[in-house]
Amino acid sequence: MSDTASSRAGVRRASDSPQRRPAAGATAAGPGARAAGTRVGRGGVPDRPGATTAPRGVVPRQRTRAGLGPARPGPPRPEGPASPRVPPPQRRQAIVLVAVLALLAVLAGRLVQVQVVDGPSLAARAFEKRLETVTIPAERGDIVDADGVVLATSVERWNIYVDQVQLAEAQLPAARVSEAAEVLSGLLGVPAAELGARLVGGDEPRRFVYLAKGVVPGVRDEVLAQRIPGVAGERTSDRVYPAGATGGNVLGFVGAEGFGQAGLELVHDELLAGEAGSETFERGAKGQRIPAGEHEADPAVPGHDLVLTLDRDLQYMVQSALDAQVRATGAQWGVVEVRDVRTGEVLALADSDAVDPNEPGATEPGLRNSRAVQVVYEPGSTAKVISMAAVLEQGLATPTSQYVVPDRYEVANGQVFKDSQDHPDQHLTLAGILAQSSNTGTVMVGQELPRQVRHDYLRKFGFGSSTGIGLPGESAGLLRDAEDWDGRSEYAVLFGQAVGSTTLQNTGVFATIANGGVSVPPTLVKGTRGPDGTMHPTEPAETEQVISPDVADTLVRMLEGAVAEGTGGNAAVPGYRVAGKTGTAQAFEPGGGIKIVASFIGIAPADDPRLVVNVALYDPKTSEYGGVVAAPVFSEVMGHSLQHLGIPPSGVPADLFPTEVG
Repeated sequence: MSDTASSRAGVRRASDSPQRRPAAGATAAGPGARAAGTRVGRGGVPDRPGATTAPRGVVPRQRTRAGLGPARPGPPRPEGPASPRVPPPQRRQAIVLVAVLALLAVLAGRLVQVQVVDGPSLAARAFEKRLETVTIPAERGDIVDADGVVLATSVERWNIYVDQVQLAEAQLPAARVSEAAEVLSGLLGVPAAELGARLVGGDEPRRFVYLAKGVVPGVRDEVLAQRIPGVAGERTSDRVYPAGATGGNVLGFVGAEGFGQAGLELVHDELLAGEAGSETFERGAKGQRIPAGEHEADPAVPGHDLVLTLDRDLQYMVQSALDAQVRATGAQWGVVEVRDVRTGEVLALADSDAVDPNEPGATEPGLRNSRAVQVVYEPGSTAKVISMAAVLEQGLATPTSQYVVPDRYEVANGQVFKDSQDHPDQHLTLAGILAQSSNTGTVMVGQELPRQVRHDYLRKFGFGSSTGIGLPGESAGLLRDAEDWDGRSEYAVLFGQAVGSTTLQNTGVFATIANGGVSVPPTLVKGTRGPDGTMHPTEPAETEQVISPDVADTLVRMLEGAVAEGTGGNAAVPGYRVAGKTGTAQAFEPGGGIKIVASFIGIAPADDPRLVVNVALYDPKTSEYGGVVAAPVFSEVMGHSLQHLGIPPSGVPADLFPTEVG
């Protein structure tokens, strides 16, 4: 037996010896004795409760594992506090599993919340962010003349723009961008350096930057053919006026945003503009349209066409004649109106130096509307026909009533009136007083009319109220109440002073007389035409019988004498009988200035009235008399109008009232 085996055997024997084992509960004698059952480690520190310590000299029995023999002694225990225990592997695995399951549960819950609970709302929000709605502008309606000739229309145009973000993402070389700028410069007419700056942008690229506006479709096609990333076109329209300045002050114009700014374009803007539509579609992250995405379109409704009573060719001729006379006489400006006496349709309404709606900025803002409806001046001698109408209607005189007419006449309140020129006493009939345009004679006859009657006739013939023609800024003129007239005004109104009117109002006086005493309001709009081509005529205006037909016919014959034998000789039209009246009036300007307005208003053919023409020149320099500066323009315009419209010449000679006595 080896020493090791002997030693192990000796140890077992010593451990098993009864006399060496202390009794249970016994206490060792002597100093330093420890309680039985307490195990003390090195340095006298107890090892763990319940451990026993063998007496000194006794080797404790070693534990053995079943079938393996005695256990090997382990390494020495470290001194100091015991180390924390490490959980066994099974327990660690359980903890990890629980943590993973908890995390999965949280993720699953979040997934359910996102996909099931919040899913529909999140999807809807994402869908809304992808949707983009753009406006589809409506096609603005045309403005055409009485024969359908286009005076204003809209044409297709394109605005070219760049998405700087999209261009930057394309990462084009600098040379390619410069080349693109050069190509676009030739197409758009914009300097290449300027285009290059717009293409690239600054430190923060923008999604939308205009490169050019209002290019024609052909140019747009050439631009897009270059396939420059981010460069695209935006459809728009441009308002054009094929006849240029012809009728410009009546037509008006539209602004940069496409809204009417003046004239009929402003008054009928809503009808002409139509209703804009819209298009909704999906866009991708880079702004591109998703082909198979959501798409919804609400088409635009085109505007209505406006059909006017104007005749383009006649309007052009009238403006040309007026402009020439304004230059010849040195007048500040002039207006001419041609009206159909039966229908009230205005066939021409011309302002000198008319605005060109294609370039409204070239005309001063205050001159872009029609002066025929805005400027108020004293009608002067043309208003004497109203006094004559009242005298005849009231039975105070007849066309052949005789008078001795001085060049100066004093009324009961001491006011003195005079004619335009000094002359000896004249022996004139009532028709002669009108033909010679005598102020003193008109006062002599008209003073028999009560003040209120004078006022009422001025009102019935349209003074003091607008005509309703439908042009912006129309004035109602100036007609004070009869009780507000002073001692001079109550007589001055008899020959067209102390009252203010517009060109349209003055034309209306003669149109009423020519139409058998029936007043027909003037109109510029014959009707409207819908997008489907259906014509909607303008509702006829209410008419009024102002004077009797007999008095109206008598006045026409008296006015014929004013042309044939009076101050209107320059207004004659070969082949046609003409009835008319000259006028020299005053216009009061802001600040106290006074200007002369020379005019002539006439009717033809006098035997079967069809047209009235009114010519007014503001502040002419060559002469202040309407018979000298305005009557020649009347003759030219009336003669051309009669022939242009195919109105036959007069068939019977005039039967004039005598103008002089004896």
